[in-house]
Amino acid sequence: MTLSRRLAAEALGTAFLLATVIGSGIMGERLAGGNIAIALLANALATGAALVALIHTFGSVSGAHFNPAVTLVMMLRGEISRRDAGAYMAVQVAGAFAGVACAHLMFGEPLFFASLKMRAGWSQWWSELVATFGLLMVILGSARNCVAAVPYVVGAYITAAYWFTASTSFANPAVTLARTVSDTFAGIRLVDAPMFVVAQLAGALLAAVVMGWMLGRARNSP
Repeated sequence: MTLSRRLAAEALGTAFLLATVIGSGIMGERLAGGNIAIALLANALATGAALVALIHTFGSVSGAHFNPAVTLVMMLRGEISRRDAGAYMAVQVAGAFAGVACAHLMFGEPLFFASLKMRAGWSQWWSELVATFGLLMVILGSARNCVAAVPYVVGAYITAAYWFTASTSFANPAVTLARTVSDTFAGIRLVDAPMFVVAQLAGALLAAVVMGWMLGRARNSP
């Protein structure tokens, strides 16, 4: 598959992922009548379902990373070149911002507006490390055992991680950066984003080490 097609898949897949995250957050909050638990449930279920669909759609084209942390680990495992990994990360971030804009337009919100939602502190950062470690753990483990199961495993994990982490499991640097320009249910303040990204990358690298030791080199690329 040519690089241009793989990059288009990464950009489009990440855009639809963010459109889902932001759009379902807005819809959930508007319909929940102030019940945050119901809004979070709607946000989690929509995101998990979208991940299953998007990974199925684009997995055979680009590997369906949609996440710079995933791309970084695949690069370290020798499954994607440094040049291609850099390009993947760039279009993932661009696609994420495009997805936020798409969601805002669907719900009559400004194209971009800075989030005021505070997500700070050690519990949040630790949650992001755990969430991202777990995401890479299930990707690498399920890809080794059954590649066809990866979309379902990832969708199920992210749905669960919305609920068992204090941060609601961003687990994705591109997602984190894009959510700074959405002052909605799924937003995060720009000042809080850097530590989220640091924690996510730390979790991804730790997963690469642990799962690399546990599984060895994967037989199939995720």
